[in-house]
Amino acid sequence: MWLDLPDIVRTMLATGVRLGELLALAGDDVDPAQRLVHVDHHIVRVKGVGLVRVAKRKGKRAGLTLQVPEWSVPMLRRRKLASGGGPLFPSANGEWLDPSNVIHRIQEAFAAVGYGWVTSHVFRKTVATVLDEAGLPLSAIADQLGNTQNVADKRYRRRRVANKASADALEGMFTQEAGA
Repeated sequence: MWLDLPDIVRTMLATGVRLGELLALAGDDVDPAQRLVHVDHHIVRVKGVGLVRVAKRKGKRAGLTLQVPEWSVPMLRRRKLASGGGPLFPSANGEWLDPSNVIHRIQEAFAAVGYGWVTSHVFRKTVATVLDEAGLPLSAIADQLGNTQNVADKRYRRRRVANKASADALEGMFTQEAGA
């Protein structure tokens, strides 16, 4: 799994999906030629059964088809070819990776280089921040994350001065010169 961490992080940054959804990606969910990733499963642990790839995203949400940035395509193509249609990020025995183990490895790796505050969710927030700072509308950010606009605004957008244009418009209210 240690060797997979850079590709896992890159895929999280290319998509903004949750870790359990990312680890449920199969090779057939990736179309490098079209730069598309279809996210429609997630991984859960079922007591007495083990890891299970469950249809739909977390919270039984509908699937997402995301176009990914060009910089992620060579890695996704390589992983798709290696997957044989199975898990894009397989465990040592070729099965699905356990999200909780991956979360621990991410935290361990980043703590070792002085960034102990980094969790898998930081990458999702980073995607939202990059999209927000690029001036994309809230609807585009919500679509990328697979959230409602309300959730995207509440959890992922940085607060900003909301009334700059209003303040500029009000500036002319008192333009009379002093003593007039």
